[in-house]
Amino acid sequence: MNSDEFRKAAHSAIDESMFVPALLQLKPSSLPVAVIDYYDTIQDRRVVSNVEPGYLRKLLPSGPPEDGEQWADIQKDIEAKIMPGLTHWQSPNFMAFFPSNATYPSMLGELYSAAFTAPAFNWLCSPAITELETVVLDWLARILHLPDCFLSEGQGGGVIQGSASEAIATVMVAARERYLTAACENLEGKEKEDKWNQIMGRLVALGSEQSHSSTAKAALIAGARYRSIPCSLEDDLALIGDQFQATLEQCASEGLEPFYLTTTLGTTATCAIDRFDEIKAVKQNNQSFHNIWIHVDAAYAGAALVCEEYAHLAKDFAVFDSFDMNMHKWLLTNFDASCLFVRTRKDLTSALSITPSYLRNPFSDNGLVTDYRDWQIPLGRRFRALKIWFVLRTYGINGLKAHIRKHIMLGEKFAGWVRQREDLFRILTPPAFALTVFTLALPTHEGSQLPNGDTEIKVNEGLGTSNILPKTSTDQIERANALTKSVYESINAAGEIFLTSSVVKGVYAIRVVSANERTDEEHLRKAFDILIKTTKEVLRKQ
Repeated sequence: MNSDEFRKAAHSAIDESMFVPALLQLKPSSLPVAVIDYYDTIQDRRVVSNVEPGYLRKLLPSGPPEDGEQWADIQKDIEAKIMPGLTHWQSPNFMAFFPSNATYPSMLGELYSAAFTAPAFNWLCSPAITELETVVLDWLARILHLPDCFLSEGQGGGVIQGSASEAIATVMVAARERYLTAACENLEGKEKEDKWNQIMGRLVALGSEQSHSSTAKAALIAGARYRSIPCSLEDDLALIGDQFQATLEQCASEGLEPFYLTTTLGTTATCAIDRFDEIKAVKQNNQSFHNIWIHVDAAYAGAALVCEEYAHLAKDFAVFDSFDMNMHKWLLTNFDASCLFVRTRKDLTSALSITPSYLRNPFSDNGLVTDYRDWQIPLGRRFRALKIWFVLRTYGINGLKAHIRKHIMLGEKFAGWVRQREDLFRILTPPAFALTVFTLALPTHEGSQLPNGDTEIKVNEGLGTSNILPKTSTDQIERANALTKSVYESINAAGEIFLTSSVVKGVYAIRVVSANERTDEEHLRKAFDILIKTTKEVLRKQ
């Protein structure tokens, strides 16, 4: 493909109909897929793919062609073969998991990054790649109201990782090395090796029972044990200081050595916020645990820190060792762009720096530059700072704030609609960060007549928001869980919208996230109407 062919192919990939008007006469299924056309019509597509496993192998030949094909023929197969197997995360009807937003400025950053392709393992590979990353992450740290200790101007700084899970694995390895190094200080040779191995067998990483599973996985990678700290509905499923303290003491009584803790700003199940001030106090008041690494996982909800009304959540972070948020979730940047900030960058470089001869250069040897290969597990890395730069400059700080506030407002509206139908639903935990988590109210068999003659199902008021477990029997919870699951599965099977579920303290719940960049009130209202209709159908069948 030469320059002219690339120009034509790129035009058709971005906006085919603009350059080939005759294609507008074709059926939509016959049109080649172009990015702009895809986004302009995405709301009309079924959100979740309904293909069977192995569908694609049946549609593709057993091997590549002997001779190259024309781009026009290749592009047609995107609609015919690839599109049926896609779940459309950018659809305004996608309200599942957490969003994975993409925007045109971000896509342009990816385009340039692909053109400039370099593995960027050190400064010399392409100085602009390293230096832009340092600059834009300092910008982001200030926008997020993080303490100054996370800026590159001091001893800390930021680095772009592939995901929040990767960030947790990275800092846990650094935490392990820092802890072991301190424990074996002033020892040499076999004596150091023996003590190192002895302590290694006692290391335990901690997270709350609401922490993302990536903490437990990182413990596997780091060769450490993992222990979950209990949370309660009475505390809105937050990790509190007393439970943290109790777990530290329990570990110590068992001869274990806690070296790492994941705290969370916005848990996956309910967007709970851990009690950072209490966790800070536990660390400061326990000298024997002063070297424990505390990480803040703010993968999704950390984006809200751009707004002043949430800035207070970061006030205690200066005592913690690292913080991570995903711009690729809620901050208008396509995957992958997980932004990890550390208070002391030497903790990362001491654990992860290995410099063979083929990576040596005078700039790195003299400490004049940052080599981000020493801040991560992989060696190579992409020019991801470019898309962040484009997004920050295109939207500006005020644009980012408006984006977050819009979706939080939509989430509050949706939660309000749910509250208005207490005959059908119960909100399980306080709505937060555009997430509403709710369950079906438990029906009885007594009821009045609906206008169409059907029986209206009445509700057992014992299944409430704050007392959903204490005043409800196991049998009642199981019945409510079965109804909620049936509603959830029916909605997703229909494919008009896509939701996800969760099990919280034994209660099966539906999650609705209103943070998709293209979601407006009309889409949420449609989702709520579908929810009402499906719930009534399920209850009538009972």
